[in-house]
Amino acid sequence: MLFDDLLNNPAKWMVESKDEHDIVLTSRIRLARNLTATPFPGWATRQQRADTLALTSAEARQLPAMKGGYYAELSELNQQQKQLLVERHLISRELAARSEGCAVLISRNQNASILFNEEDHLRLQYILPGIQLKKAWNAVSRIDSGLEEKLPYAYNTRLGYLTACPTNLGTGMRASVMMHLPGLVISEQMQQVVQAAVQLNITVRGLYGEGTEATGNLFQISNQSTLGDSEEQIVERMTRFTSDLAHQEWNARRKLLQSASLQVKDRVSRAYGLLTNATLLSTQEALGLLSFLRMGASLDIFSHQALKHVNKTILNIQPAHLARLSTTEQTTSENRDQIRADIIRKELSGS
Repeated sequence: MLFDDLLNNPAKWMVESKDEHDIVLTSRIRLARNLTATPFPGWATRQQRADTLALTSAEARQLPAMKGGYYAELSELNQQQKQLLVERHLISRELAARSEGCAVLISRNQNASILFNEEDHLRLQYILPGIQLKKAWNAVSRIDSGLEEKLPYAYNTRLGYLTACPTNLGTGMRASVMMHLPGLVISEQMQQVVQAAVQLNITVRGLYGEGTEATGNLFQISNQSTLGDSEEQIVERMTRFTSDLAHQEWNARRKLLQSASLQVKDRVSRAYGLLTNATLLSTQEALGLLSFLRMGASLDIFSHQALKHVNKTILNIQPAHLARLSTTEQTTSENRDQIRADIIRKELSGS
């Protein structure tokens, strides 16, 4: 599979919505795995990383779920290509910052990806639209089992799977749900959500995870640690919490529409007006306006069919995607906002 084929055919979970009200964008399960008698990537020599990559990638590429997928060593990719994969959530920012001895393998449908020599020897992830953590867990578990049959995993009977970061000890699992929560933000309830999450060992982060801001009212909800819990317990707790949170968000939107109907409709209409007429739009402003448009579509203020265009637009205005779509030879800070406005206008004209 070629890089251009990958980019020209984004996964359905990137541009479509499974959730009825478009509150839950995606569910992701990520597993951290390491090999015995081999230093973690951060402590390994260049040769050790190369040897680990050769062993693990050879086995991974034989898995039924990964055959015919896209494989690349990070040293073969330029900065824009790496950033494109980050923006599609196919690799982490941490892997993009590395190079020698690191690689990625992405399945043809782009639901599954395997990161080699990031923080751990292997990071396996599976992404699906909507709240589908159990299904994602079952899928990534099959990939994990296939690798464990061939590779000597580092496992301790007391601590579980051994990982570079202590918070991943145990199952090595991170269950994450990407959610759009403008109703709770506008009604100033997010602080209560964060406090409730902490009590359940759950964390609330921005669009690209740890250390990122929640632009466009997009939040990533994840379990905090894994030691002492089984995979099934983590999946069940996360599913219950995010399902309840989606219900709270929908109620918050309905209450806003009931108590301030004209104001909500006005903000949605203004957002559409700016997005379809502005000549300059920053990333932050565009995501904020698209957030109102997405909420308006879920409340039937705006065409529900537009949700697909909104989701696709959010992807296309990220920096690397914007540069790729631009007809200008080089994007600069001076022309980037103009190019972004042009892309949004073109995308939304189809809604």
